[in-house]
Amino acid sequence: MIRVGPAGWTYKDWEGIVYPARRPKVDQLAYLAERFDTIEINSTFYRPASPKTAESWLRRTAFNPDFKFTAKVLEAFTHEKKVDDESLIREWKEGIKPLAEAGKLGAVLIQFPWSFKNEPPSREYLLKVIERFSDSKPVIEFRHASWDDEEVMEFLKHFKAAICNIDQPVIGRSMRARCYVTTPPGYFRFHGRNYRDWFREDAGRDARYNYLYKPEQIEVHQELVEQAAAEQEGDTYAVYNNHFRGQAIVNAIQLRKRLKQKVIEIPENLPAAYPDAGLGSSL
Repeated sequence: MIRVGPAGWTYKDWEGIVYPARRPKVDQLAYLAERFDTIEINSTFYRPASPKTAESWLRRTAFNPDFKFTAKVLEAFTHEKKVDDESLIREWKEGIKPLAEAGKLGAVLIQFPWSFKNEPPSREYLLKVIERFSDSKPVIEFRHASWDDEEVMEFLKHFKAAICNIDQPVIGRSMRARCYVTTPPGYFRFHGRNYRDWFREDAGRDARYNYLYKPEQIEVHQELVEQAAAEQEGDTYAVYNNHFRGQAIVNAIQLRKRLKQKVIEIPENLPAAYPDAGLGSSL
């Protein structure tokens, strides 16, 4: 199954664009689960979830039997190299355990920063992280192009870790869009191509991810995702992270349309916000 969805669901600037402006407010997670079969949990990158919160996520999406989450591991493990902190590892895993036990956790995303380069100490640390999350379908996201190497892909395949194929602004030694498959699941993250703000030090999160993919770029995404789906037997995830003002939702809908996936109701205010996107009222 090819699962298409956004990274995260709680964004203030989605109100009145993705989510209805009327009162009372909708349950944003449930609202998206009516329209997509996956959402990547971003909050677990910043702090561990609690089991109670994860149980709430399950209840609110239970009406969609095809729905699965993916979850980003804590940045302390990838950016601060604290993967030997046993209590923190245990807390993070316990937080998402209800999703895993319910069969609703499709993968965990391990996102390394651009500064994490393909060097001997990094490879040693990478293996340690993979081993820590080997029971959770680990998916590795590299940002630096030194990892764009067949030996690296064979390394991941050997240790049963999936690769996250990314689309990002290609500046210097940044990873380019590819279709690699090492082990299920297939995984793609589309960050946008905001070259002006991607590495600008004073750019906020919204500025970096302010980008709307063009139809011809969505066509390339379709080709890559379908190729990955054909090369392995597991699910394939296509996650849009260009979240500013709901652009991730626009592009996710456009990809679903190209993949000829089931009919969904388009968020009511989205066509007016993006009149040239060809959204209509339903897909």
